[in-house]
Formats: sequence, C-alpha cells, structure tokens
Amino acid sequence: MGDSEGMTVNTVTPDARKRSEVNIDWASLGFSYIRTDYRFLAHWKEGAWAAGTLTEDNMLHIAEGSTALHYGQQCFEGLKAYRCQDGSVNLFRPDQNAARMQASCRRLLMPEVPSEMFIEACRQVVQANEHFIPPYGTGGSLYLRPFLIGVGDNIGVRPAPEFIFSVFCVPVGPYFKGGLTPMNFITTQFDRAAPHGTGAAKVGGNYAASLLPHEEAAHTRGRTFADAIYLDPATHTKIEEVGAANFFAITKDGKKFITPKSPSILPSITKYSLLHLAEKRLGLQVEEGDVYIDQLDGYSEAGACGTAAVITPIGGIQHGEHFHQFGVEGQPGPLTRRLYDELVGIQYGDKDAPEGWIVKVQ
Repeated sequence: MGDSEGMTVNTVTPDARKRSEVNIDWASLGFSYIRTDYRFLAHWKEGAWAAGTLTEDNMLHIAEGSTALHYGQQCFEGLKAYRCQDGSVNLFRPDQNAARMQASCRRLLMPEVPSEMFIEACRQVVQANEHFIPPYGTGGSLYLRPFLIGVGDNIGVRPAPEFIFSVFCVPVGPYFKGGLTPMNFITTQFDRAAPHGTGAAKVGGNYAASLLPHEEAAHTRGRTFADAIYLDPATHTKIEEVGAANFFAITKDGKKFITPKSPSILPSITKYSLLHLAEKRLGLQVEEGDVYIDQLDGYSEAGACGTAAVITPIGGIQHGEHFHQFGVEGQPGPLTRRLYDELVGIQYGDKDAPEGWIVKVQ
C-alpha cells in the first residue's frame, strides 16, 4: 500500500475560517487536551487517498467493526510548531515524522501517507490554528498529533477496507512538570514491547501496555518517580526506553553521548537530532549501543528525550533495592543543559538549524 498518485489537499480559505477567542494562562500550560478550531481529515478507500480538508468537527464517526477498535490497526505521530521571536512559526523536522509514520504503516499493513500530504496537512493545521500557538518566551508550543486508523465494516483479522488520516493540534507546556528539573525513574519487570514485535513502530498498543507500569511507578512508596524504565525484553539487563521517551547518557569522562540500540526501541526524532548535535556542535563521541542497568556508575549524566518531553534530565534510577543518582541532586548535568539549549534554540529559531530541519509555516 504505497503513496497515491495525483493526491490533492483541499483547505478552508482564510476568510472563511472561524477564529475562537483564546484565553489561556500560558505560564501554567500543561500537557492536556484543549480543543482548537480546525483539524485535517482525509479518507483512503478503494486503493487511493481522497483529497483531504480542514474541519471544525473534533468527533469521528466510524464503523463498529473498524480494525482500529478490535485489532489495533492504527498508528500516530507527534511533532510541534514553535513561535519564533520574530513572530514566524517553525515546524521541526516534519519530514522525519512522515517517514516514521510510513514505517509504522508498512509494519501494520496500512496505506502510507505520502510525505507531501503529511507535511501539507500539518502546515494547514498550524496555519488555521495559529492563534493557539503559545507566545515566544513562554516555553510552550503547538503539539500536532497526526494519526491513521483502520475503519470500515469488518469482523475478521485482516487489514481494514478503509482508513482515516487526521491531524489535530493542542497548545502544550512541558510534558513533565518542572522543565529542565531532574526526575527520578524506576525499572519495571513489565516489557514495553516483544522482541521482533512492534516496538519500533509508533502504534497505540505499545502505549496501552505502558499504562500499568506507569501507574505502579507513580505510586511506588518511599520516593517519587515520574515513570518506569523498560529493560530489554530478552534479558532484562539493558535499558531500552524511559516511559514514552528514549534514553541517553553521558559517560563519566564527559566525552561520549550514548543511547540504547535495539530493534524494539522507537526511533525518536529528538534522539537522532541530539546524536547529531552532540557530535557536530558539542564535539562528543556518539554511539548507539548497550546501556547495562548494572553499569550506571560509568555515566555522569542521563536523560529522557522525545517530542513531548524534549529533554528531561534523569536525577536517579531505582533498580531493585539500589538507587543510582546522577550528578548533583536537583541539578541537570552541564552537557544535558547544553544539548537542551542547542535543540530548543533551533526549534524556536534562536540558533541556526542544520539544513532541512525547519519548515516555515507561511
């Protein structure tokens, strides 16, 4: 199920768009759903994508036999739009989100959303909801959630006869409260994904499986934990992911940036951006490799990274009866802070971006 030829994208003309009054306390903005004015919607049927359009309706009406409801045939993405100091708006690496969604589609036998369609849909949603973008300097952004679901009349375990692709947006603040404040995490005996399973695809089932481990981590007595750390499903000896984010660490000599490598890890766009920045701008050695849970003494800093989390410094990790603390309690490590400043500076237009990383929303 590949890209469709001749696909077009319809839109609502600017003069015809409604514009809600926005009354948001940007300083206290969290990571919760806020209904915005427009979202993008397109249907795939009989082997082709129909022209998509913007709609005010935030409800989907789908068949009761939809494969998304019964067999988990769905995937999604997350990316952000940022208000720059000059008032312009940046989309950060949307082509990479499009490529990752296409990989998820191939894994779940869904029609791929063409990159042009994906990026244009995101651009239109940002443009139509521009008044919801948090002002420059507030630390907020406009979070975009593209998703693709299998729909249509069906009951057997098979690919859906029809699909819906949509993009909606929500103004957000930090995913973890406290910004660049270190958080503690605890390992779990649950697995996020199976070996050779769907861990590398951004599909809802992976996140459904994480709800119970997160709940247990958040309610562990004796210490406050932000989320669970998942170890490799085969041996439970190596770190894979931190909740819904990727993991990274800085070696004790301050010379190497390392992040876990595994076929069951979601390929984070933020992580690969940090790998590039760590090497090209901070002069660090970079490596995707094994990070053993019993060898944390070899690292001076650690963090969780992703579109929602950006970078969340890890203050400490509880594994069994042992708690390992990184650096000075309550303070992000110096290289973690430099990476954060470099990445966020690019996203908000304060630092020069590598070629192709920024798409301006006109």
